[in-house]
Amino acid sequence: MTTASRIGERALPFGVFLLCLAGWEALVRIAALPPYILPAPSLIGLTLVADWATLSTSLWATLRITGLALALAVAGGVALAILFAQWRWLERSFFPFAVVLQVTPIIAIAPLLLVYLEPSTAVLVCAFLVAFFPILSNTALGLASVDHNLRDLFDLYGASRWQQMRLLRLPSAMPYFLGGLRIAGGLALIGAIAAEIAAGAAGRGAGLAYRIVEAGYRLNIPRMFAALVLISVAGIAIYLALEAVSRVALRRWHDSQRQRQG
Repeated sequence: MTTASRIGERALPFGVFLLCLAGWEALVRIAALPPYILPAPSLIGLTLVADWATLSTSLWATLRITGLALALAVAGGVALAILFAQWRWLERSFFPFAVVLQVTPIIAIAPLLLVYLEPSTAVLVCAFLVAFFPILSNTALGLASVDHNLRDLFDLYGASRWQQMRLLRLPSAMPYFLGGLRIAGGLALIGAIAAEIAAGAAGRGAGLAYRIVEAGYRLNIPRMFAALVLISVAGIAIYLALEAVSRVALRRWHDSQRQRQG
């Protein structure tokens, strides 16, 4: 594949996206739709600039909660997965609780947490809960998927359980962990947004979802779309950042990244 064709292939999604925006703008202008029905992209952009002081503060609040929840999910999920790998009875005892928390809709948990916790703490807990399970399950799967021949070799040389964990099982689980991390990054943002919507419905909150709820009460539809744009951009940025981390961590030795480079 030539350089020009690669550039064209990468530019194609942006061209389609710009074409969709142009069609949206034309539809609003031709049909003369009022802003409270469907604002034009140009009006959303102007609203984003005009309300940047308010929206940027809310964006930082959402990103701060998302980042903290993801960090806690990584620390807790990896630590618990290691304990599960070392003691199977521990996994059989506590893994079902993690599954229950995962399958329970977070939008149903958020109002209950708001009864007992401060709004910011409740949002953090919700984001943590939805991000925790992918880290735990993927890391535990990776730790259990070590090549049995390599494990037998470590046993042959008398390696302890913790030496096997540090030198064999953790490196082998790295691709699984990074896959779970990419999933958890988006889910942490989703959990934060869902909890902020619940907090906004209760008249409390500070994040972007709260601004969406607030704008909805005031029928300020352009601001709702502007906040939604920032949420989408934040989600894309989180995914690209975690994808870059995965690429850097695996590019020298794992087949998934070596084949992509080739």
